Amino acid sequence: MITPELSGATWRKSSRSGTNANCVEVSELTHAVAVRDSKDPSGPILAFERAAWAQFVCRLPSER
Repeated sequence: MITPELSGATWRKSSRSGTNANCVEVSELTHAVAVRDSKDPSGPILAFERAAWAQFVCRLPSER
């Protein structure tokens, strides 16, 4: 389990999210990637080791 320091985190969401409120925000940290619900920025945050996040992203289907 990782507990990253989030005080200086810069959050971003997909440019394809548009006005859709059902999005997640991602913050790339030094040793982890943090993910949170864009509708509840003070709510829970999931943190993943960078290698685990990379494996997850690589397995996402590509848009065509």
